[in-house]
Amino acid sequence: MAVEQYRQIIQNLIVERSQSQFHPEEIETQAVLDTERDHYLLLHTGWRNNYRTHGCSIHIDIKDGKIWIQHDGTEVGIATLLLQQGVPKEDIVLAFHSPYMRKFTEFATH
Repeated sequence: MAVEQYRQIIQNLIVERSQSQFHPEEIETQAVLDTERDHYLLLHTGWRNNYRTHGCSIHIDIKDGKIWIQHDGTEVGIATLLLQQGVPKEDIVLAFHSPYMRKFTEFATH
């Protein structure tokens, strides 16, 4: 698949999840889509019961034509969703695993 297809798949996944909010009155969910530098995040920010919430549940980059999953805080797994969209395993890097551990997965190592 081409990088442009990867961009569209990732953007669709991020935007879809940004529209599913658990507590929209308290926590803002933002789709951060940097198509120029190929950085994609799902960011959560706000307050809940006097406690500050600010964090990223999904962080994906495209580097050297491959999808690098930097952080995956989803239940189903972003890699699973990418595979369902036709992205081959050899184009997905589980970057949240150490370079040493990646060789034990079915996915790309770099």
